[in-house]
Amino acid sequence: MAARSRREAEERVLAALPSWVNVVARLNRLVAERMGVTASDLDCLHVLNQQGPATAAELARSVGLTPGSVSRMIDRLDAAGCIERTADPGDRRRVLIAPTADGLARIAAYYEGLTARGHDDLAVFGPDELEALLTFIERSERSALSEFARLHRGGGA
Repeated sequence: MAARSRREAEERVLAALPSWVNVVARLNRLVAERMGVTASDLDCLHVLNQQGPATAAELARSVGLTPGSVSRMIDRLDAAGCIERTADPGDRRRVLIAPTADGLARIAAYYEGLTARGHDDLAVFGPDELEALLTFIERSERSALSEFARLHRGGGA
C-alpha cells in the first residue's frame, strides 16, 4: 500500500506540473508583450542576469536559438532598453551583451506580486521540506535540459 500511495503521490505531482508551467509561460508572454519583446527574449535576459555578459553565440547556445534569431532578439532587447552592447575587455573584437539595470528593474517590477505570493506559498513549508522542493526543482531542470538536448539532436518521441 505504501508503494502504491507513493506512486499515486508522484503521479499527482507530475500531473500538476504542466498546468503550472503553462500558467507561468502565459505570465511570461504577457510580461514580454508589455515590455515590447518576446518570451524568448525574457529567457535571454534571465541567462544574462544569472551568468553575466555573453556573446551572441553564447546566448544562442544558452537559449537554444539560431544565430540569426539571436541577432533579432538582441536588436529587440536593445530597442526596449533591456541590454547594452559592450566591447569585451579581453578581446576588443568581440561584443558582449549585458542586461541594463533599467531592463532588469522593469522585469522585476512585473514579477513583484508573484514573488510576494511565492514567499507566502513557501511559508507553509519547514526548512527540510524547502530543501526537498529545491532538490526536486534542480533535478527537474536538469531532466528537462537533457530531454531538450535529446529532442534537439533529433531524438524521437
